[in-house]
Amino acid sequence: AVPTAQNSNLGKETHIDAPLPGNVFKVLVKPGDKVNSGQTVMILEAMKMETEIQSPVNGVVKSVDVNQGDTVENGQTLVVIQE
Repeated sequence: AVPTAQNSNLGKETHIDAPLPGNVFKVLVKPGDKVNSGQTVMILEAMKMETEIQSPVNGVVKSVDVNQGDTVENGQTLVVIQE
């Protein structure tokens, strides 16, 4: 899945999408949190392996679209970052 960007007058939105199907093991950010590029925002668990989901950009968490324990599909939006 390719991160999609939508331009608005508040800066860019970056959608962090699930790279694989799995379960949301841990959510590490909440809306309003400042994040840095490379910061882990969520951990997915798939096939007994934990996968760290990292922010590709610096910004502020606009929304967290899944909850701990949710099952996610490949390409599903997990977190939206406002740059």
